[in-house]
Amino acid sequence: MSHPSQFSLLGKRRFLPFFITQSLGAFNDNLFKQSLILAILYKLTLEGDRSIWVNLCALLFILPFFLFSALAGQFGEKYAKDALIRAIKLAEIVIMAIGAVGFITHHLELMLLALFAMGTHSALFGPVKYSILPQTLHENELVGGNGLVEMGTFIAILAGTIGAGVLMSSSGYAPLVGAGVVGVAVLGYLASRAIPRTAAVAPQMKLNWNIFSQSWATLRLGLGQTPAVSRSIVGNSWFWFVGAIYLTQIPTYAKDWLHGDETVVTLVLTLFSVGIAVGSLLCERLSGRKVEIGLVPFGSFGLTVFGLLWWWHSGDVPAAQAPHDWLALLGMGQAWWILGSIVGLGIFGGFYIVPLYALIQARTPPEQRARVIAANNILNALFMVVSAIVTIVLLSIVELTIPQLFLVVSLLNIAVNTYIFRIVPEFTMRFMIWLLSHSMYRVEHRNLQSIPDEGAALLVCNHVSFVDALLIAGAIRRPVRFVMYYKIYRLPVLNFIFRTAGAIPIAGRGEDEATYERAFARIAQYLAAGELVCIFPEGKLTSDGEIDAFRSGIKRILRETPVPVIPLALQGLWGSFFSRDPQKGFFRRLWSRVTLVAGAAVPVEAAQPDALRAQVSALRGQSR
Repeated sequence: MSHPSQFSLLGKRRFLPFFITQSLGAFNDNLFKQSLILAILYKLTLEGDRSIWVNLCALLFILPFFLFSALAGQFGEKYAKDALIRAIKLAEIVIMAIGAVGFITHHLELMLLALFAMGTHSALFGPVKYSILPQTLHENELVGGNGLVEMGTFIAILAGTIGAGVLMSSSGYAPLVGAGVVGVAVLGYLASRAIPRTAAVAPQMKLNWNIFSQSWATLRLGLGQTPAVSRSIVGNSWFWFVGAIYLTQIPTYAKDWLHGDETVVTLVLTLFSVGIAVGSLLCERLSGRKVEIGLVPFGSFGLTVFGLLWWWHSGDVPAAQAPHDWLALLGMGQAWWILGSIVGLGIFGGFYIVPLYALIQARTPPEQRARVIAANNILNALFMVVSAIVTIVLLSIVELTIPQLFLVVSLLNIAVNTYIFRIVPEFTMRFMIWLLSHSMYRVEHRNLQSIPDEGAALLVCNHVSFVDALLIAGAIRRPVRFVMYYKIYRLPVLNFIFRTAGAIPIAGRGEDEATYERAFARIAQYLAAGELVCIFPEGKLTSDGEIDAFRSGIKRILRETPVPVIPLALQGLWGSFFSRDPQKGFFRRLWSRVTLVAGAAVPVEAAQPDALRAQVSALRGQSR
């Protein structure tokens, strides 16, 4: 079944005005902040060490995320998000007007005040920015929408940084910067006026204005969510820890290790930002338009590999009497390994961060979503501050080189994500399922909308191979509890996946009656809790590719817990490596096309074994 591209969201009013608003906000943040830093370094008359003022800028921008994110989370739930965004964007115009006056009058304190206020603006906007998406997008648009937002954010950051350099290169920089930041703020407000009405999710909430107690309560709320959500918050913050280190070191690295001028700094920042944008956009295609957290281990693996490659090839670029410009650097074969590593790091960073944001949004209760994202923002800010401290310690005290710092970060990435994936094995399970369905098989889905989005249902499917359950689990958005023969359940490697997914091992009554009875008890328990349960009524793998008779266990399940039955059929698996076809071969059916077809729901009274077998056979057709 074909679906419109994620770019179709850019033609919808429920997304485009918000996308423009948030992109312009990210652009303006960086245009103003980078212009201020360049003014401190090159334009203003200052006494003492200018790096102190630059570090103060970083502190003033990040401090509001500690102070006001918790309050922003409450605002995002108590008030309509569209009205809140417009109020924040109006405030941005006032803030940028103050900043413009500071630039024109060369009043540093006024510019620093505006920078702190812009940090406050961003802290207030963050929880609204991510909590509005699940309210305005359909479930199958959430990953694509997040990918577009991340793409827009990083491209806007890059454009703001480059734009600041262009404006500050002029002798009459002050009015240009002032007009630029105020003009962008006005455009952001105008775009926000087109954002559709988005109702408040908790209008009755009583605000806690104590920023310290509320910040602690917000952090506890975020980290007290389900393990999948709380560890996703940790993983998200870890990404910003890693990203802050790389982005902070790029200018010095470009000068000292690539022996380049300012254009090389711009080239490296561009490659990194474009890499993240590309990775973010690819997430929708790779995830099959659903929240696929299996991409997170894939992204983590890439972050480590490309970080190590960046470290390994550092030092390959020879020095020259004059710094290289970007064109000269591109003409050096030695530099391509480094530049490729930077692009790869960005792409896999996109694979890592987009599913984490989507999972947090999808699995957090709507009335807590803004506060949970606020908790994420507080933790992000904390991790970025810690990253600055760690960088200072490793570079100044331990006296590591910048490439050695990249090595340490890459190795730490292994340790941190091993911890996350160990606490939440669902990440690893989903990765193995995703890897299987994107390596040995090309899985097509038909009519899966017949499977209810919520509520209990019994899925019945033909049994062709040892990996049927994995392919079905990878295709269906909801968690599915599979009933499977206990010897398949115990297969090495696959057992980890089956246990994590809550599969139900079953044996024949004459083979192991205790296991048989436990299986039916767990099936009833899952269905009573409103979950999906999938059974293979043949009771065994097919030995000839045909569908065997359905056993009577279906009748017992439905007698104990009457629920709708959804027939499924797998096409194209017979002859694959994991089937029992005597003519199978690993390479003969590598990358073979497999189709999962769903039929209409069958009411309980019509769900007889023979009738269900006939329906599954009709769905499968002649494609074994």
